[in-house]
Amino acid sequence: MTPDPHPATELQDPAQEPPPPACVISFNASDPSGAGGLAGDVSTIAAMGAHALPVVTSIVMRDTAEVFDHHEIDDDAVVEQARTILEDVTISGWKVGFLGNAETVSAVAEVLSDYADVPLVAYLPGLSWLDEEQLQPYLDAFRELILPATEVLVGSHKTLQDFLLPDWDSERPPSARELAVAAGEHGTRYVLVTGVMLASKGHEQYIDNVLASPQGALTGEKFERFETAFVGAGDTLSAALAALLAAGSELQAAVGEALSFLDQSLDAGFRPGMGNVVPDRFFWALPPAEDGEPEPGPDEPDPGFDDPKTQGAPRRVH
Repeated sequence: MTPDPHPATELQDPAQEPPPPACVISFNASDPSGAGGLAGDVSTIAAMGAHALPVVTSIVMRDTAEVFDHHEIDDDAVVEQARTILEDVTISGWKVGFLGNAETVSAVAEVLSDYADVPLVAYLPGLSWLDEEQLQPYLDAFRELILPATEVLVGSHKTLQDFLLPDWDSERPPSARELAVAAGEHGTRYVLVTGVMLASKGHEQYIDNVLASPQGALTGEKFERFETAFVGAGDTLSAALAALLAAGSELQAAVGEALSFLDQSLDAGFRPGMGNVVPDRFFWALPPAEDGEPEPGPDEPDPGFDDPKTQGAPRRVH
């Protein structure tokens, strides 16, 4: 082995280095399925060209089909993770996912309060798997402590309705604006409501995804509904939005790009196990099909597989 004739003995002058990508701290649970949680956040933020700084808030026991349990992490350990990296790295964005328990919600909120000028995207997943004695204190703390610091609250229509308007008794579902009004009462500026079911058009069914403020709907995208169950979609959307805002994108443009990224990630999704389909956040990095080997269309079966989107079929570049 020939030694390097010019060994690096000193660190390069930081002034001569290219600027780093936008850095985003994600507070979220460890998810061994790789579909959501910190694993989903890290891959999504990287795919958007930013750098993820993951802070573990809980350890979730799950597979690609369901959540079985979770183990809490001491809130002091969560804060120490965040404070340690914040002393070293300048951040441009926050992503908050599942924080584990009410005590950790309070601890994370205290960290966030010291960086009020950094945009926060908070994602509220469905937490029906939690015991009621754990769930209600968690939601109360999230409402009182995280929402006041939140720029954009992301969640499915049903989850946000149950969280923000639990006493809603009208026959019609609340609009995105009505959800934004309820969130705004706690200090949240915008909500990004996903999974709003729309009337069928022929044999196709569409869902709407709407960014709204208390003044009204601002933007959104309608997508044809996939006849497939996914896991990790909400973490993917919220992490993509956090990365785009951290990089300086304007909110409505960032929402449009994040929604498009999610749609393509789901369209190229794969099924790694026996449960649900996982988004492919790196669909854009896959090589194209070789000459003479056309790729299957979205509705064209791939030989040897029942479903080209979910069972290992060659994935296509979008």
